[in-house]
Amino acid sequence: MTRVLAAVSVAAMTAAFGLLGQPLGRADPDTCPPNCDRIPASAWIDSAAIPLDAKYAWPNLAGVAVFLQRPRFRFEEMCASPPTANDPRDFAVAAKANLANAPGQWQLQVQVLHWRGESVYGGQLADAVVRSAATALRACQVSAPQTSPSITTDEPGRLSSVLSVSGPAPTVLHQYLVSHPQSGTVAELAMWAASPPAENWPVIPDAQVLDALVAPLCAAYIASCR
Repeated sequence: MTRVLAAVSVAAMTAAFGLLGQPLGRADPDTCPPNCDRIPASAWIDSAAIPLDAKYAWPNLAGVAVFLQRPRFRFEEMCASPPTANDPRDFAVAAKANLANAPGQWQLQVQVLHWRGESVYGGQLADAVVRSAATALRACQVSAPQTSPSITTDEPGRLSSVLSVSGPAPTVLHQYLVSHPQSGTVAELAMWAASPPAENWPVIPDAQVLDALVAPLCAAYIASCR
């Protein structure tokens, strides 16, 4: 009986975290069922909705995205943020699209993180990751004194900020994070450049970027918004 219970326990952990055994069943590349072992092509923000698209003509992000293990957000590198114990991102399904431009121009990073399994559980993790990010941003000036973070949106599941870095290589970062608890997903958009940048940052409401990040997720994760 002990061996049977142990086998059941291992199977349950495998289903919950997707860390062991065979990958879960694949769906059409554009969408995912509730359990999915990669980020679907339709989950990425529309490139036309990314700031400064008129200047840079951002490509379709699904075509340049790569699989990612233990994802971290762009601001954490600039803030020298310490590791988070038991970080939920360590067992998320994740992919990242990085687009580099010439020095002085704006650089782009977009990430999508998804937790498989029950949407209630995944949604709680997604919201917790964004809350933790807000805490880390507030602590940024302590871990990296040369930084000056300014949080411009801090709402449940929605976070945006402008981060300025002084010193020999002054930099400005625009950071956006949004959670989608219905599908257990977090999306990040980060753009940064040397300060002052070669292109002025456009006047664009935070909500416009955050809404564009979350908009594709209902369709990408089938039935998550019903």
